[in-house]
Amino acid sequence: MIEFHDALNLILSNAVTLGTEKVSLAKAHLRVLASDTTYDINLPPFNKSAMDGIACRMEDINNELEVIETIFAGKKPENKIGPNQCAKIMTGAVVPEGADCVIMKEQIEERGEKIVCPSGKTKTNICFTAEDVKVGDQALPTGTYLTSKHIPILAGAGIAEPTVYKQPQVTVFATGSELVEPSQKPAPHQIRNSNSSQMVAQVQELGLTANYGGIIKDSFDETYNKISSALEVSDVIIMSGGVSEGEFDFIPDVMQKLGFELQVTRIAVQPGKPIVFARKGNQYCIGCAGNPASSYIQFDLYIKPFLMALQGYNFQPFRSTATLSEDYSRKRTDRLLFMPAKLNGDGTVTPVEYHGAAHINALINANCLVTVPIGIKEIKKGEIVDVRSF
Repeated sequence: MIEFHDALNLILSNAVTLGTEKVSLAKAHLRVLASDTTYDINLPPFNKSAMDGIACRMEDINNELEVIETIFAGKKPENKIGPNQCAKIMTGAVVPEGADCVIMKEQIEERGEKIVCPSGKTKTNICFTAEDVKVGDQALPTGTYLTSKHIPILAGAGIAEPTVYKQPQVTVFATGSELVEPSQKPAPHQIRNSNSSQMVAQVQELGLTANYGGIIKDSFDETYNKISSALEVSDVIIMSGGVSEGEFDFIPDVMQKLGFELQVTRIAVQPGKPIVFARKGNQYCIGCAGNPASSYIQFDLYIKPFLMALQGYNFQPFRSTATLSEDYSRKRTDRLLFMPAKLNGDGTVTPVEYHGAAHINALINANCLVTVPIGIKEIKKGEIVDVRSF
């Protein structure tokens, strides 16, 4: 067994990006930028009114003002503001030449055909040209994972077709003769295949598409043939089950026969000690444990950051500390434990009821993982623990 951080670093060191492509802005969500982007305009591109009101000269705000035009957003001003003149103006509109302030609508009064500001005071209320962004400023750097907050930045910079890293083609399998599909009612000696649905969903949450390859029965030849066929259209194959040391755990041997180099086979982590990470050129096979809670957590710990690394993104889970809300103890301490838990609003964290690696229902109420280091048997209520997002 190797330790968690060594295993993760080894897995990530094997990730090679798969090239780049241009996509429309409408399809850029959850993609990773493959080039730096810059602004081709200033923002704001003109002196812009921050308020509805009147645009005038600051030196005239104690005088009666003559309205010479009305300026709405999108209209080019027609006149220059002179002494004791003003223009009615809307939020976002161009401030006319000669004006150096905008008096908000709530601070002015109309007296016949004139406008006055009874308080004689105002802020500038102008967003000045280029105060946010100048031409040539960086919009977003290479390696940015484009979420909804990034898309308007690209739009504002005029990047209608950003260059992004290509996405890996992923195929998901489950292994085990005991498995049946969710649509079937299992016989007493069978169980439903929940791992594949879970892993497909986890891949989709990253903005990727996962092809479901089906269930592979406990047969060396079937395992070899189905994986070999999937490799014709896949960059990454993800499997659950068949990676331990049982008589019918064929994944490691099949990988080697297919010419893959086994990089990782066991990690000193609980849950999810057995795992296979194998590489051949720019293709990868990852075999997870068959127990559903284990495979779910393994995906989060290793596969998620790996799939992101293939797209040029350095994924880092959110980490923090919290106060344990109750005593915790365990029997064995030879592996790093990722304990499903619930981070509470008061800054405490509570372990969820967890029966072991097969207890997928335990994860329903979990929103984080508490890390319990190797050698630690007990943690008392009130002690500070490390947590990571989940």
